[in-house]
Amino acid sequence: MKFLQSRKFWVVATLTCVMGYLVSCTKKDQVIIPTSGASTTTLVSVKTSTAPNIDGSIESAWNSAPKLNFTPAVPYPGNGLFTGYNGQQYPATLRSMYDDKYVYFLAEWADADKSVFVATWYFDPATQLWAQEPTSKKFDSNGNVTRDGFGEDKFAMLWNIDNSTPLFLTQTCYASCHIFTPYTNYSVNPAVQVSNAGEGNHYTNGASEKIDMWWGHLSRDIVFKQIDDDYQDWAGGPGVTGLVGGSGNGRHVDGLVVTGTSANFPYAPTYTVAPAQGALNNKQTLKLDGTGSKVSVPMWILPNGDNYYYVLATDTLAGGKAVKITGVSSTGVLTYNGGSIDPNSGTDYQRTGDAVLGGDGPKCFPSYIASPLLGARADITGAAIYTGTGWIVEYKRLLKTSDGLKQDVDMSGLKDQQFGFAIWNKSNNQHGIQPNLTLTFKK
Repeated sequence: MKFLQSRKFWVVATLTCVMGYLVSCTKKDQVIIPTSGASTTTLVSVKTSTAPNIDGSIESAWNSAPKLNFTPAVPYPGNGLFTGYNGQQYPATLRSMYDDKYVYFLAEWADADKSVFVATWYFDPATQLWAQEPTSKKFDSNGNVTRDGFGEDKFAMLWNIDNSTPLFLTQTCYASCHIFTPYTNYSVNPAVQVSNAGEGNHYTNGASEKIDMWWGHLSRDIVFKQIDDDYQDWAGGPGVTGLVGGSGNGRHVDGLVVTGTSANFPYAPTYTVAPAQGALNNKQTLKLDGTGSKVSVPMWILPNGDNYYYVLATDTLAGGKAVKITGVSSTGVLTYNGGSIDPNSGTDYQRTGDAVLGGDGPKCFPSYIASPLLGARADITGAAIYTGTGWIVEYKRLLKTSDGLKQDVDMSGLKDQQFGFAIWNKSNNQHGIQPNLTLTFKK
């Protein structure tokens, strides 16, 4: 959910490109695009006396829930960030039910590939080094794709907490997209105005404005039947974000609160520290042959593992299945307590197939260690099934959580809630967006 320097221009352009596309997923075992169907921006949640099992299968209870048909589209920010993805559309449907305790959602969208192998570790025989696949498409100087992305299939929903963010009413998720806004760089003397075509994050426009952010990572958190519950705030306001051009980070996991102000420029707010949880990087730095140059290698592996895309944190504990890499040679041989791995014989640990669209050998290593989400971050239960043609994702959350920090949207009053929906397809940053949606509860 990125921004141009002219937010108004991009919002209008994006709304134009996402209107008028229809989709409906009508089969339990297949995601397809229908030839007809009504499109709207309103998702009607119906009351149910039978709570669905959160397992990714479509039970008969869902038959009474009308479908919202929409098509998130990748916008054109105009700076090359979404190159290779601009204009892509991800037809989807969404259904909702509720009871006295929970609100339930069922999302479906077409996807030709199941993308759960994220930034896989592989061995490059040309350099004799271990490397990771890119999380989005890579290009040469002429704009030709040199390697397809190895990002994650995922989705997100954004909600306006207590209608605290006024711009959300007209811009939905764009209300917190401030990347690429110009700023004054005071780290140099004299200070200079910078157009900023670089990095940045979401943040709101006022100290009282907060947005509830649900992330459905279909490679990692879904392993534990969880959807990541986060929130967005104003990241210190213009006194900070106006100086760093949108790179002020207003995205935080639930449960974190401001503790003070950083002593370093630009004096952004500091937050409490979250315990280790969720996806952790499976990466470390070692010296070649113990004394040479420092290189990056995976930290934990399953010595006999095939086609696995994560290592469980519990398997890294004493007696677990995983072993820790303790050394790497100048020829790429990895050592661990009790054995070694030589990646030079065959392609088990190397890239395979086509140079651009090919994959990785069956014994290549995952990029992350999986552990459950904790506390307020674990408010949303979810399950996902890849059907061969697309995703079916089922999830639920309490209508009113135990949140006392204004980091969750409260649905217990059954009032209309505006939201935005985004879909990532095999990419880390580039994604399709559908703003200006409304959830309404049928009484």
